[in-house]
Amino acid sequence: MDWKLSLSGLLIGALVGLTGMGGGSLMTPLLVIAFGFSPTTAIGTDIAHGAVFKTVGAIRHRRLGTVHARLSGWMFLASAPMSLLGVSIATWLEHHYGDGATSVMARVLAGALVLGSLGLFAKSFIRYSERSNAPFLLSKRDRIAAVSIGAVGGLIVGLTSVGTGVFFGLSLLVLFPLRSAKVVGTDIFHAAALLWVAGFGHFIAGNVDFGAVGWLLIGSIPGVLLGSQFTLRMPDRALRVALAVVLGLSGIKLADLPHENLLLGLGGGLGVGALALVIALPRLQKRIAGPVQPSQP
Repeated sequence: MDWKLSLSGLLIGALVGLTGMGGGSLMTPLLVIAFGFSPTTAIGTDIAHGAVFKTVGAIRHRRLGTVHARLSGWMFLASAPMSLLGVSIATWLEHHYGDGATSVMARVLAGALVLGSLGLFAKSFIRYSERSNAPFLLSKRDRIAAVSIGAVGGLIVGLTSVGTGVFFGLSLLVLFPLRSAKVVGTDIFHAAALLWVAGFGHFIAGNVDFGAVGWLLIGSIPGVLLGSQFTLRMPDRALRVALAVVLGLSGIKLADLPHENLLLGLGGGLGVGALALVIALPRLQKRIAGPVQPSQP
């Protein structure tokens, strides 16, 4: 199991370094489904692991100039205390429900994953013009929006470990004039600080498997460094769609719904169709536009 944890860390670290997405959204269900962790321990272990490897990614993105530090700071102002509230709720659920806590946390996590999948699909298909790379000053509206995003996202992260890439990334893309590369860098920079706070809360609550954290870091640190190298030049729409499919299917699996196999099959089919559409869309647009005619003298 040890080398498999490291391989999982490598793959997810590369995804996070490249797109800012997929940390808690993929790692937590992977720990539950593939490695047999309880949801509470999986969440605490993933958050503690994410705090370290996203710090490495944050330093790298800061050097690349893809971080809006003040925007990250305003989000962190609310996300840090709200993440601790989320940790408290998660711990209360475990103590209150006893043996039933695993089922409760699995359903909470499943709901967050499905919502994250829908948000990521929306993020993949939103049409927006490429922003200027020039820095912008935060207005009062921007600061209020940043604090609000931090409050909601911090609670979700503390409770389920999901949200640092999906919810924050989607909000940054929609609400602020940032280029996609700066969305990734700013998201990772904020997530690194937030996860240290939430990770400390889970450490106090006894929800962290440090052995698993160590094996995950062996793969995720080189993975996030490798992925960040390609942030500025690699298109990621198809990757976002594929990730959204995985999130949705993981949520369905954890929720233990009636007719689960049918739902998984339908979800997988729709996801493959959406991915094929995204890959084929640029070629179809070129064919519809036709060859470019030379200008007449």
